[in-house]
Amino acid sequence: MTQLVTRVNDELVAQVDSLVSQGVVASRSEAVRAGLLVLVDRHRRRSIGAQIVEAYRREPQTREELAGLDEATTALVAEEPW
Repeated sequence: MTQLVTRVNDELVAQVDSLVSQGVVASRSEAVRAGLLVLVDRHRRRSIGAQIVEAYRREPQTREELAGLDEATTALVAEEPW
């Protein structure tokens, strides 16, 4: 496993230590790993979203594809047990 070394300000360290003392994470290292995972996942999702948008710009949905969406959405909502 690779080790990363970084510097953070005292306020952030105090906040991370508070998370550790509350049992949210087991250690500072776990907090850093969790934060990096969130950052990487957020970037991946934004990238995928941008690719989807670009694909629809290149090839928009046809009228036929869009025709039944309102009815299908209404039916799906009506099936929910709320």
